[in-house]
Amino acid sequence: MEQQRHKFIPLSTSSTSPVDPPLTPPLPQPSADENVPRKGPDLPTLYRRFYKIAAPYWFSDDYVQARTRLAIVFALSLGTTGINVGFNFLGRDFYNALADKDQAQFKKQLLYYIVAFAGGIPIFVIKDYARETLALRWRAWMTKYYLEGYLKNQTFYHIQSQSMVDNPDQRIVDDLGSFTETALSFSLTLFNALLDLISFSNILYSIYPPLFGVLLLYSIAGTAISIFLGKELVNLNFLQEKMEADFRYGLVRVRENAESIAFYGGEENEFKLLLRMFRRAFENFTKLLISTRNLEFFTSSYRYFIQILPAAVVSPMYFSGKIEFGVITQSVSAFNHILGDFSLIVFQFQALSAFSAVIDRLGEFDDVLDYTSTNDPLEPFDEIQLTYINVKDSPFFLSKTSSGAQKLLEIESLSVQTPTNKALLIRDLSLTVCSNEHLLVTGPSGTGKTSLLRAIAGLWRIGRGKITFYAKYTPNVAPNESSKTVDIHNDDKRSKYRDFKGVFFLPQRPYMVLGTLRQQLLYPTWPSVQDSTSSSSKSNDLLPFFEDASGPAVLNAPLLQPNTDDLIKALEDVRLGYLLARFSGLDTVNEWSSVLSLGEQQRLAFARLLLSRPDLVLLDESTSALDEANEAHVYEKVNAAGITYISIGHRTSLGKFHKKALQITPMNLESKQPNWSIKESLVFDS
Repeated sequence: MEQQRHKFIPLSTSSTSPVDPPLTPPLPQPSADENVPRKGPDLPTLYRRFYKIAAPYWFSDDYVQARTRLAIVFALSLGTTGINVGFNFLGRDFYNALADKDQAQFKKQLLYYIVAFAGGIPIFVIKDYARETLALRWRAWMTKYYLEGYLKNQTFYHIQSQSMVDNPDQRIVDDLGSFTETALSFSLTLFNALLDLISFSNILYSIYPPLFGVLLLYSIAGTAISIFLGKELVNLNFLQEKMEADFRYGLVRVRENAESIAFYGGEENEFKLLLRMFRRAFENFTKLLISTRNLEFFTSSYRYFIQILPAAVVSPMYFSGKIEFGVITQSVSAFNHILGDFSLIVFQFQALSAFSAVIDRLGEFDDVLDYTSTNDPLEPFDEIQLTYINVKDSPFFLSKTSSGAQKLLEIESLSVQTPTNKALLIRDLSLTVCSNEHLLVTGPSGTGKTSLLRAIAGLWRIGRGKITFYAKYTPNVAPNESSKTVDIHNDDKRSKYRDFKGVFFLPQRPYMVLGTLRQQLLYPTWPSVQDSTSSSSKSNDLLPFFEDASGPAVLNAPLLQPNTDDLIKALEDVRLGYLLARFSGLDTVNEWSSVLSLGEQQRLAFARLLLSRPDLVLLDESTSALDEANEAHVYEKVNAAGITYISIGHRTSLGKFHKKALQITPMNLESKQPNWSIKESLVFDS
């Protein structure tokens, strides 16, 4: 069952655009200098973010296992504290026997020690194992939870296109793992500290009360000095995480764009860019090491200076015969336990600062996910409204034109703006696209042709106007539902668009998935299971919340999944049948974006289209890498399949495949006239 994200109330921003832009999320603005110190979060903010990140799992569908395992871990921790107390008293009697030269008693205490070790060590080991397995399970659930939020409603696209946060991949992979492991570790450390305080304070206070007072003053002073010396570590750790991730991302970009860089001969530029990224990480890490060094000077002195203090304080009582020798060792042991409890911040400050940076990064990411999934991120008057109508259930007059043609797309008074700077690209566009009424969108580069497709696809909602789709099915609407219209203006707005399988989109550079040639052809209409049955069932036995891990993008397919013959025919229809011989069939795994040319990738995308058979397809220069013969062939195949298409293109040869054209001209902000016109001619300006 999909987890509901907790809500984040965004801050309002003032409007400065002449065309009344909508409210937008408070995006973090990158500084010109990556090394400029950032203002770290205060303690209330850290606590709020920690609770917001940590709480969902303990109230999730896995809460029974989560709470049971947590109770076991705390019970084992309680057991380890009891064992430590027992060792404290065993040590006292052991050293008393040794000091008294009582051989019989010494052997007896030695036997007790051996038995205690044999029984106690497994408890310590099992406690650590139980904690680590719980942390792993927690991380698995949180990974699924954050992946759902990241991929749902095209959030990943908005984060990337608007630069909301840096390196979301690192936050999901590295920061989540650090958070779950460290949160459990610190929770148990704090729990053990409280138990230790209760258990050993009585022991120490009963031996010599002034020693307890000295310990209290010493730990308070040490904590204050540690906070003062280490106050910069949180920000430095935050920046280090970011800079390391930026460097890693730069290396990934070199791998993904290896051919383009090689053609340009851009090795030196890439070298300098990567070296600059690494230098930033190096310089920040140097500052981090200096701060850590300064803190270590104090913490090491703090830790070692205290070692002789308890023995020095109680030794006069031993020399006067008031206490036995074993009591000295007992007081030293109790003193060290309580000192560790009181000095958690001193001894763990470096780890706490790194953990605070993790909370800060995850909290920032979580807030962005909340913002993009909120019910009303934009004012209704200022966002593009998307409406989807099921033609089967709608009245005749809703889905037909006056001439009786079946409407597929209707655009009314549409104005499109860019999401970041709110630049107006298209003003007051109105048009209707009917079945088999193919539309060509033309105009100079930069006038907003692709932006129009983004608005139609639901990726850009900034602007005004209404876009209505008509289709013969809406797969995720139950057959017995009476709803005839789906108005996309709720929390699940973008995912409902993706349920609307009547529309398909082909970009200029197709996305090649990781997997086999078969999976390339089935993407994205028919989700494929990539894990083997055995490994999947084994995983689900351990992690039942993965059983429904179909993900937000996996939807009910409107058609039966094609068989092997259908896939082969689709390849032959786009003149790619030779790939079967080249790659030994449909089930070979390759890095398809590297082994296929751009022209082959574009034809493979058309094979996907022919298999999915949507009502309407949006083509964004989808044949730019094809020769005119192959371009004509794929258009003829799409037309023969009864698929209506809207194309963006500059080639005059495209005119003969379309019945009308929408020409967009550069926006003149001084004029209030629309910057578009519709032509019936087959020859267009480019």
